[in-house]
Order: sequence, then C-alpha cells, then structure tokens
Amino acid sequence: MAKPAFIVPCLTAVDPNAIREHLARDQFFWLDLISPSSEDVARLGEIFKFHSLALEDTIKFGQRPKLDDYQDYMLLVFYGATEDPGDEKGLLHEVHLFVSGGYLVTVRRDAIPVLDDERAKLEGKSLQSEQFVLYRILDALTDTFFPLLSKMDDDIDGLEDAVLARPDDEQLQQLFGLKRHLVTLRKVVTPQRDLFARSIDQLAELPGLVLDERDYFRDVYDHLIRISDLIDSYRDLLSSATDLYLSTVSNRQNEVMKQLAVVGTIFLPLSFITGFFGMNFGWLVRHGIAPTWTFWALGMGSMVATCIGLMALFRRRGWL
Repeated sequence: MAKPAFIVPCLTAVDPNAIREHLARDQFFWLDLISPSSEDVARLGEIFKFHSLALEDTIKFGQRPKLDDYQDYMLLVFYGATEDPGDEKGLLHEVHLFVSGGYLVTVRRDAIPVLDDERAKLEGKSLQSEQFVLYRILDALTDTFFPLLSKMDDDIDGLEDAVLARPDDEQLQQLFGLKRHLVTLRKVVTPQRDLFARSIDQLAELPGLVLDERDYFRDVYDHLIRISDLIDSYRDLLSSATDLYLSTVSNRQNEVMKQLAVVGTIFLPLSFITGFFGMNFGWLVRHGIAPTWTFWALGMGSMVATCIGLMALFRRRGWL
C-alpha cells in the first residue's frame, strides 16, 4: 500500500513551540539552521534530547564525513563545494544533519545557495516519503562538486596551453594551488563515497524512517563515485602538466645554453687571433704586421673568415 502524501514544513529558526507542536503531532519537518548560537544549540539539545557528544560535534566544525548512530536518530556530517573558492578554507561547505523518522535538522555555518533553493522548492510541496527530503539535500550538496571540477578542468587546459607558449613561475604556483584543492576535495569525497557504500542501510533502522526507494541514495552514491574518479583523473593531469612545465623550462634553458655555447665558441678563435697579433715580439712588429694591408688581410680578414667558417660549420651540424 502506497504511503499517503504529506507536506513537509521547513523551519529556519529554533522556535520551541513550533518544534514541539510538530513533534507532538508526529509530523515530519525540516529545521535548517545557519550559524546557530550556543544558546540555540543548547535549546536543540533540550528539545530533541540530543547526546552531548553530538552537540559538541555540531558546535565544533571541521569534522570528517561520518554517520554516528544514536539509536533514535543519527548524525551525518556531509560536505558540499563552492564553485569559485577564494582559498582552500572556502573550498568546502560542511553540513551536519540530524536524521530521524520524525524530523531532519541541518546545521551549517554559512549560506549554501543550493540548500536555500531546495528548501524553497520543498516548502509546501506534497511528498511521498521522508527520505526524499534527505535525498534532495544530499544530492544537492553532492552535485556542487561538478561545477567546481569543471572549472578546474578548464583551468588545467588553459595552464597547459600557457606552459607550452611561455612558462613562468605564476603558472607553477597555479598548478600547485590546484593540486592542493584536489587533495582537499579528495579528503572529503573519498570518505563520503565509502560512507554511502556501507552505511545507508543503517538509516532504514531508524524508527519511522523507511527507505522505500534505495535508488535515490544509489544515485547519490553513483555521483560520488564519478566525482572521486574525476578528482583522481585531474590529479594525474596536474602531474602531467607539472612535468610538462619542468620539461619546457629545461628545454628553454638548453636552448639558451646552446646559444651561449655558440657565442663562446665563436669568440674563442677570435681571442686567439687578437692575442697572437697583440704579442709584442720584435720581428712581428717590424716585419709581420708592419705594412697597412696586413691589418686588413691578416687581422680583420682572419677574424671575419673564422666567423664565416664557424657559422657554416654550425649550420651544417644543425646547431643553429
């Protein structure tokens, strides 16, 4: 028999009277809190009878993705991503979810547009099951990784083209910055993927929360696998781009060294010629370079002939 449809109220503030009224009627609702104060967290503990350890985790953000079972409810720590982070600290959104058969409480530190949009869409909408609300939240947070990874893909392609055109230190810093971002993403995506692989059935054991359609969460799991694969692929691309940068810089240095070696090779015989004719031997001064024509023929002529001969040799050997 199909479960009758119902409307999920969406609350955004700790209103003890409204919360107790929904709990008394056993009406499933979503309480979405942004940067709650310590007093608000304490009231949550009083109203919902949350464990002190769960409240401590809620106050102290920076938790790893996890699913803690407290018998009547579970605490799920889940992450989303920002599309255009300013730095590594703003790369991720951490959300704490208290999941039960009678309510869903989400706690976050800052505004997350996708959750605000989901709350607006679900407000007043007729739903078939409580799990659909949880699925929409987790799916929305998971999908926030795709725009960020797509932007990283474009950045990597642009850096590869720029490195081939003209490598510089700024590009190397950008490569390292992208690597750090991917490491940060991998630290949360991998645990979330593993969590969905082994822990979703635990939610079905919550009183009142029936997972009548596991395909919902299988869809989230598939997205997490895809995101994890993309992160690993982009890490390989960044390693290849870094190797490309180092190879390009090394090749350019070799070109410069080759040019300097050609210049040095040309000046070596010229230095010998000028040194030889500059020696203060009596015979050389009185007879060897005494006439005017010897300056042009022996001095300048030999140096010009040497330069022409060396250039012809270099071109024949393919050094120029």
